[in-house]
Amino acid sequence: MSDAALADYLLEALEPAGRATFRRMFGGIALYLDGVVMGLVYDDTAYFKADDRTRPDYEAAGSKPFLYVSRGRTIAMSYWEVPAAILDEPEALQGWARKARAASLRARDPDAPAPRRKRPMPPRQPNRKAGSRRARRGGR
Repeated sequence: MSDAALADYLLEALEPAGRATFRRMFGGIALYLDGVVMGLVYDDTAYFKADDRTRPDYEAAGSKPFLYVSRGRTIAMSYWEVPAAILDEPEALQGWARKARAASLRARDPDAPAPRRKRPMPPRQPNRKAGSRRARRGGR
């Protein structure tokens, strides 16, 4: 099954759990549930967000974390492979997806500063006669 086909299947299966969407990025697909990124589809494999509370479920099912190589180092992310048995059961998949969304929300830093807003541009000053020497020299 291709990444796109797997993502389409997940969107359909997760519909009862909330508003499921996806966005292509970095050669894979990011999965969102109610506007929160909670999963990935990469190389025909589905991964859900995990944390200290949910990681034991993935480990018990024999899942592995999402790995990538950067500058010669292998890096493990906090996304874990969704067990095949869970993919085949929509109700179980919805429960795991809700837990993945909750893990994603817990991972957000509540103490992080709000993003800076850009300063508004000052209002433009009306030009004197456009094209005149005086206007180009600042009115002198």
